[in-house]
Formats: sequence, C-alpha cells, structure tokens
Amino acid sequence: MNPLDKIQQEISPLREKLIQHKMYAKIKTVEDFQRFMEQHIFAVWDFMSLLKSLQRGLTSVEVPWSPVGSPTTRRFINEIVLGEESDMDDNGKVASHFELYLEAMEQIGAKTTEIKKLIAFVEDGYSVTSALTFVNIQEETKEFVRFTFSMIETEELHKIASIFTFGREDLIPDMFIEILREMKENGQEDISKLLYYLERHIEIDGGDHGPISLKMIDELCKDDAKKWDEVLES
Repeated sequence: MNPLDKIQQEISPLREKLIQHKMYAKIKTVEDFQRFMEQHIFAVWDFMSLLKSLQRGLTSVEVPWSPVGSPTTRRFINEIVLGEESDMDDNGKVASHFELYLEAMEQIGAKTTEIKKLIAFVEDGYSVTSALTFVNIQEETKEFVRFTFSMIETEELHKIASIFTFGREDLIPDMFIEILREMKENGQEDISKLLYYLERHIEIDGGDHGPISLKMIDELCKDDAKKWDEVLES
C-alpha cells in the first residue's frame, strides 16, 4: 500500500465521525444556518490563508522572479489558487470562495460583522491571535483559527498541505445539502447562493482539486518516511 492510501485509510474513521457529527442533525431552519455560517466563515477565511501560504512556499512571489521548487508542485498549487481565489459566482462574475460565502451569508440574513472585524484588525497590523481577542465568536472557533495559523507559522509545507488536503475537503455531509435543497423547493427562504457555494465546493473538490492536492502531498514527501509520518500526525 502506498503512503497516500495508507493515510487515507487511517484517517477514514475520523473523517466519517466528523461528517456524522451530531451538530449537523440540529441544523434544520434558516436561523440554524445563520448561526452555523457565522462561525463557519472563519474556517472559510483561514482556508484561504492555508492556500496562500502554500503558494508562497511553493512558487516565487518575489521580484525579480526566479524559479522555486518543483515545476509540478508550482502548477498544482497555482491551479488550486485559480479555482479558490478567482472562481465564478452564480451570476457568472469572478469571486473568491470566501466572497461567495459572504454573499450567501448576507442573502440568508447571517451576520458578517465579526469576520469583517477580524479582517479589519489584521489589515491594521494586528496578529491573528491578537485580532481574535476583539471578535465575539465561540471559543472553539477561535481555537480552530489559532491552530490553523500555528501550522502556517511552522512553514513546513508538507504539514500545511496535509491540513489543507485532509482537514478541509469532502467534509460536507449529504444530509446538509439535502436540507438546503428541500428548503429551496419549499420556498422557505432564498438560499440559492449558499446552495450554489456548497454544490460548487463539492464539484471542485471532487473534480480537480482533490486529486491535485493528493499529488501535491506526494510530490512534497516523495520517499521521505519522516515527512509521511508527519503528514499523518498533522
């Protein structure tokens, strides 16, 4: 069994546990989705930082330019960045997935105040850890974001790629999508943007990004047993 298959086999029970988390069974109304999205937007935001940290480490973003690392991994990460940072919204306009999610929140009536506050503090020069102290969200959400950035700060690309690939993909349960589709069919609320975001996310992860992310990890670890062990631990 190759290292990637071994890792996927070992983490499969944990991934299934996350997908079957009791929280999802409690999300049934628009108000439930609002509360969920007000926390989940922070995971959408720090996902983009994981992505850009990989791009920064695997490609050249300096002037004057010079080739960095493997051409294969450069192509992998740039393809993912294109899809995540410059995708199309439901009206055919270019938008990042973060911006798509914000639009979905606004459409459904979820509050975007806290995520915008965090970004404003970061743009003013505060560290993410410091900025989080000013934001009124659940402590578990803050801890999630702190962990993400603690991994980014290691600058160990195989570990960052592991979290990016195994910790964020394919974790949207089918039940979640079905509830939204039923709500849309019943005409309860206009949730078209949220449904579009989730379906688009699943389409991309199941299409190009999932396999590309796995190839990226394979390229980063190659025959280094220590790195493969650290990918599993991450």
